[in-house]
Amino acid sequence: MELTIPGVVAWAASQFGEATALAEPGGPRLSYRALGEQADAVAAALISAGLDPGDPVAVWGPNDARWVLAALGTLAAGGVLVPVSTRFTGPEALDVIGRSGARALFVAGNFLGVDRLGALRAAADAEGGGLDRLGLVVRMPEDWDAFLRASVPDAPDRAQQRAAEVRPGDVSDIMFTSGTTGRSKGAMTSHERSLGVARAWAECAGLGPGDRYLVVNPFFHTFGFKAGILACLVSGAALVPQAVFDAAGAMRLVQAERITVFPGAPTIYVSILDHPQRAAFDLSSLRIAVTGAADVPVALVERMRRELSFETVLTAYGLTEAVVATMCRPGDPAETVAATSGRAAAGFEVAIAGDGEILLRGPNMMLGYLDDPDATKAAVDAAGWLHTGDAGRLDAAGYLTITGRIKDMYICGGFNVYPAEVEQVLARLDGVAESAVIGVPDPRLGEVGKAYLVTRPGHALAEADVLAFCGERLANYKVPRVVEFRDSLPRNPSGKVLKRVLRDSGGDDPPEPPRREKEEP
Repeated sequence: MELTIPGVVAWAASQFGEATALAEPGGPRLSYRALGEQADAVAAALISAGLDPGDPVAVWGPNDARWVLAALGTLAAGGVLVPVSTRFTGPEALDVIGRSGARALFVAGNFLGVDRLGALRAAADAEGGGLDRLGLVVRMPEDWDAFLRASVPDAPDRAQQRAAEVRPGDVSDIMFTSGTTGRSKGAMTSHERSLGVARAWAECAGLGPGDRYLVVNPFFHTFGFKAGILACLVSGAALVPQAVFDAAGAMRLVQAERITVFPGAPTIYVSILDHPQRAAFDLSSLRIAVTGAADVPVALVERMRRELSFETVLTAYGLTEAVVATMCRPGDPAETVAATSGRAAAGFEVAIAGDGEILLRGPNMMLGYLDDPDATKAAVDAAGWLHTGDAGRLDAAGYLTITGRIKDMYICGGFNVYPAEVEQVLARLDGVAESAVIGVPDPRLGEVGKAYLVTRPGHALAEADVLAFCGERLANYKVPRVVEFRDSLPRNPSGKVLKRVLRDSGGDDPPEPPRREKEEP
């Protein structure tokens, strides 16, 4: 069994040969053999540009073939992959790229009408630096061909040697996720652990050769990379990426590519089920759905099986630090799929602490947080248990039900939002004395942010001002949808804001806000 990602790429090339590995809509279609060859070419070009073993490489772009090749090439060259969210603003991306110490950056030249490289450089200018170690920038697709042509003659041989020198315990990726303090943390994972997650997910889902896997989950997320790209590599399935989710576009891909595997947040399936043109598409090839990140009604599971032809609908639970912790299994009844997140998977143990917090321990957990031993120690105790911050319960059969969150984090459209990060941005808005952000129910996104603000004396703010300020500094899913101004915030005797009181008084469904063109929440 191959225990490094470059080893798995080479194994898949020999095992699956001319079978389709990657089919980008409107883009390249690569066999497993061609995928391995092109990943090797990226590795050779990176080595020619001076990349050393262990150097971090950031990839900031949408789901497409170049993202896959940049990632696999980085790992084959002995580098460390640092995915960057396409929803990040320039300052957010600068923080991740700068703190990771990235030596190279692959960046989408123009995606959704945003000049990301320009935004990054503007943020660096405003901050007085942050890109000091960045020696190579490759815009995709503008610089791609020139980057590959710059490879020196002996680089392919050096790339083969470099790939062979990668060890299972080497860090493969650093996935940044916000913490409750508002400062993002980089969860480091090794090659062996990343592949363990991928194999466990593929096994639970029954993924194998002949499957065609539509990956809507962003590659910059642990799920999109490990339960998407890597799961296809270890199983021989064909990867079909969608850069930006669109219900009609997804249905066209299902029909054209005969998609069999289609994971996603519950909102994705609802948008397809309720689409007025659904009957015009042949969706009969669909076989497996895996969902989670929000409550899943039993009626939705039943509709997915009945109206979308899914043989199997599964739910799962995980987080950046432990990508696949629990998962339902094929054959579980709809009530179990809807009411639980499945039972332990990927070698994990699951326990419930005295206060109801979900604890995880297993071989595929993160190695720790980048340059943050205190945060690592706070998250993983001396016995090796990861404290998730989520609350839940286990039934007699070991199935986990999520009952709430110990931390303040809420989930908007499948994306985690940490109020402290939003509150830090609001604190920089002139006129804001204090703020508190909570998640409130939303029929489409599960939860959205609601901000409670106390203004400074003599200052007047409008809701539109607050939302515009946040929109310039935060990814769209982090931007509050509603702002409520108050004279004061409820506090306990020690001065801590009582968000429970705010939740009790602010749970009405918010109005639907304007959305950025073509962008997911």
